[in-house]
This record gives sequence, structure tokens and C-alpha cells, in this order.
Amino acid sequence: MSGPLSPERLPALRRRIQAVLITTQILGGLGIATGVALAAVLAKEVSGTEALSGLASTASVAGPALLAMPLASLMSTRGRRAGLVLAYLVGAVGAGVAVLGAVLDSFPVLLVGLVGFGAGSSANLAARFAAADLAEPDRRARSISTVVWATTIGAVLGPNIAAPAGESVAGLGIPVAAGPFVWASGVFVISALVVALLLRPDPLLTARALAGPEEDAAAEGRSLKAGLRAVRESSRAKLALVTVAGSHTAMVSIMSMTPVALSHHGADIRLIGLVISGHIAGMYAFSPVMGWLSDRLGRLSVIGLAVALIAVAALLAGTAGPSHGQTALGLFVLGLGWSAGLVSGSALLTDSVPQAARAAVQGLSDFIMNTAAGVGGLAAGLIVSTVGYGWLNAVGACLLVPMALLALRGAVRRDAVRRA
Repeated sequence: MSGPLSPERLPALRRRIQAVLITTQILGGLGIATGVALAAVLAKEVSGTEALSGLASTASVAGPALLAMPLASLMSTRGRRAGLVLAYLVGAVGAGVAVLGAVLDSFPVLLVGLVGFGAGSSANLAARFAAADLAEPDRRARSISTVVWATTIGAVLGPNIAAPAGESVAGLGIPVAAGPFVWASGVFVISALVVALLLRPDPLLTARALAGPEEDAAAEGRSLKAGLRAVRESSRAKLALVTVAGSHTAMVSIMSMTPVALSHHGADIRLIGLVISGHIAGMYAFSPVMGWLSDRLGRLSVIGLAVALIAVAALLAGTAGPSHGQTALGLFVLGLGWSAGLVSGSALLTDSVPQAARAAVQGLSDFIMNTAAGVGGLAAGLIVSTVGYGWLNAVGACLLVPMALLALRGAVRRDAVRRA
């Protein structure tokens, strides 16, 4: 940043940073969704067993979980730009390794590649916090939701180009289901270049500079230890972590096995792509509404909405059977619930901890979220292979209980404070 940033220049800087983040969200969403659409199918083809297909989702979310804390540490010291570039590049390499695993018909190599591929979603998840760095407090949820919304374009398009992506590599000796990962690798490289060249000045470093020299120099407050302390001292931060982790785990567990469940009832690759596209539209397209509600009605109200939506989604999808339309509706509502939980939880988390500790706490949030979702993805394949897809949805609904109880307790405390 050349020279001090005057208040007059701040709105223009916010718009420019948001434009860059929106661009990379579109690209990153395209890369992630193109691969995710067929990850479980590819894992089933390579492993030869449905029971292991859930490992595709587990590996994809293991990448963000493993990268979350190193990424948070890097961002804390060098800013958002360095972390986002690293995440996209790791995602590009991982997608290439996944293709290699498919060509070699090696399930272990495929899983290693999917772990790296998942790092691309680390960048897209971290971008929502970059959008909040310079946002005004009463517009923080809307800033987060706008960047989340931008993923809609790439994420909805991604599953629908899975088929042409597969066909494009058919003559190269690459399995059709691995074609989307070839395209994803290239998209991640482009995303890294956009961030490296255009995300200037760095939003996190700029926010610290604007907070004053004392805050900018408070390196000891940026450590993981400081982040853990900040969470322990804030009941609202704990609720935010449970909300983000719970809604994400329920979504990943159910969504990851839906393509397999649809294939059991005769759905082809194009229909599966359409269902997943609808689900992703629910995840991202309505996030500005969730941001507006979160800023206007409060974070707790939207957390309650997330619980209700995910519960309804689990009921719809879990009882759909051969009805592809009901499954599609359930997955769409599931996406809406995830959006409500992610936007409100992310805004509440940012509200609840000191500025110096935010990057560390946000990294901790993504670590917990993706670790829990990884376990959920692993369990999902086992549940579906033993007792069925309906029971998977029932288990997913049970994950909402801690989230609902903490939100209710928070609402009771808030009302008691208001009456006092």
C-alpha cells in the first residue's frame, strides 16, 4: 500500500478487493465443482467397491483440514494473498495427481491427489474471511455472502461440464471420470495468478494498518494459542464454530453419497450433474439473502434457520427413494441450510474475537469444519453400504442437535441481557 489510506479511498478499495475475490470465487468454484461432481464415482471405479467411495469425499475435505492451520499461520504473517496463492497451487497439483491415480488405476495415488485437490476449496473458503477484513461491522455478513454467492456461477456450471470434460480426454488414455480433474488443475492455476497479480494491497494487512500501530504490531496476539484463548473466552465464538462445523459436516456427508444413491435408481451422469448443480445453486445463489438476514435479524436467527432447513432437507432426501425430483429438492434445500449456517457462523465468529486473533481463529474454524466433514464423508460411505441412504440422512439430521441447543442457549442469554 503506497502511503496512508484515507477514509475517502477506503470504499473504492473495498470494491476493488471484492471484485478480485468474486473473480477467483467464480474460477475456484468451477474447478472444485467440476471435480466434486464425479469424485465418488471415480473412487468407486478405481477401488472397485462402493464402501470405499466415501473416501473420495473424506480425502477432498482432508486437504483443507491439513492445510487450514499452516494457511492461517501464513496469512497471519504475510497476508491473505500469500495464503490464497498457495492453496490454489496445491489444489492444481493435487488434481493432477488424482488424474495420475486414475490412469494408473491406483486407489492410494487417487486419494493422495484428492487430498491436494481439496486444498483448492481451502482458498475459496478463506476468501470469505478476506471479504470481511475491511467490511463495516454492520455489513460484515453481506460482504461474506457476496463473495460466497460469486461461487454460484462456477459451481453450478462445473457439474454440467463434467461430461464434456470427461469426453475431452477420452482419446488420451485418461478415464472419462478423471477428465474433470484435468480441467480443474488448469482453473486453479489461473485463480492463483489472478490473486497474485491483482489482490493488492492485501486486505488483512491493510485492516491491521488501519487498526493502528499497536494492533499492526501485536504479533503475539496472532498465534494459534491466542486464537484458542479467544475462543475459550467467548461463548458466541464457540457457537460459531459448532454452527460452521455442524452444517458443513451434515452437507458433505449427505451430498457426497447422493450421486451413488441416484445411480442405484437409474440416474445417469447428466442427471447426477443436474441434481448436484441444483444443490450447489442452493449453497451459493441465495447467500446474499442469508447475509442480509444475518445483518438485519441477527446471527442467532439465521443459525436457527440453518437448523430448520437442513432438517427438512434430510427428511426430503432420506425418504425420496426412486423419486429423482424429491432427491433434487432435498439437495437444493440442503444447500440453502449450508449457506445459512456458513454465512451466519462466519460473521458471528469474526464478530466475536479480537482483530489480531481473527486469522488464527478463522483457520481453526476451517480446520475443525473440514476435519469433521472428513470423518462424516468416511462414515457416509460405510452407512450407505450397510444400512442405506435414508439412514445417512437421519444421522446427518442428528448432527444439528448441538448447534440447535447452543443457539437456543445464546438466544436465552441475549433476551435476559436485554431485559436486565
